[in-house]
Amino acid sequence: MIAVLGILLVFAAVIGGFLMEKGHLAVLIQPAELLIIAGAATGTLLAANPAHILKAIAAGLRDVVGGSKFNKKRYLGTLRMMYQFLNKVRKEGLLSVEMDVEKPAESAIFKSNPDFLNNHHARDFVCDTLRTAITGGVEPFEMDQMMELDMEVHHHDATQPVHALSTVADALPGLGIVAAVLGVVITMGALGGPPEEIGHKVAAALVGTFLGILLCYGVAGPLSSNMSKSADEQNSYLHVLRVLLLSFLKGSAPMIAIEMGRRAIPAHVRPSFDEMEKFCKNHAQAGETAAAA
Repeated sequence: MIAVLGILLVFAAVIGGFLMEKGHLAVLIQPAELLIIAGAATGTLLAANPAHILKAIAAGLRDVVGGSKFNKKRYLGTLRMMYQFLNKVRKEGLLSVEMDVEKPAESAIFKSNPDFLNNHHARDFVCDTLRTAITGGVEPFEMDQMMELDMEVHHHDATQPVHALSTVADALPGLGIVAAVLGVVITMGALGGPPEEIGHKVAAALVGTFLGILLCYGVAGPLSSNMSKSADEQNSYLHVLRVLLLSFLKGSAPMIAIEMGRRAIPAHVRPSFDEMEKFCKNHAQAGETAAAA
């Protein structure tokens, strides 16, 4: 929502300043110029990218409008879930969570955290790592390499739609010039006509350049930058899970592993140790009481 407000502020500031200088708003309304620029930009996007990247761009724009999903509450929920999971492993052994890993949608622990369960990248990251650990014969160093490789592949995939949208943003000023040149061509054909008509056509041509630059630096560029930050947030979330799992696989107690994960959380959404400990243990005790009943 903040991104939408930012774009609205861009247009409000530009149009407001134009009106303060006694400009006529109707001059900026040039459907033909907008059609040339927006249509060419859309065609460029379709020509340069396969279907899965186009779908990822649409999904990324929806996430930008919806705002960040990785807040303190989400991290606390993940730490609590993993604390319960690792406690179960410590008490009953790795084989006790085999069904949780094989069928996460049916796991009572995973179902307690719908945000995690619906994030298939994070869910598969954890389950694939634990599945390998259950199989046995893999050293923690090798597990870390596998998790790092998984994160690199996911981050590469997540940044492809960002690069695609950035490419379109970079092309928009050029497409604005194309629209302006076409406007000049039309103006040349109208020479000898009334001065008012020639002035209108020159203004329309200049609006093409204006729209190309505005859409680049005021819309497409900021949106691609926001999508890039969303990809970084997802990667940070996976990094927390990686640190947490690796610490436990090296032999740390569940609470120590959770604390290692907490330290890896970005500072602006990182809960304090007391917040994490109370949240994890209170929920764990509640879960054990419910199970006993």
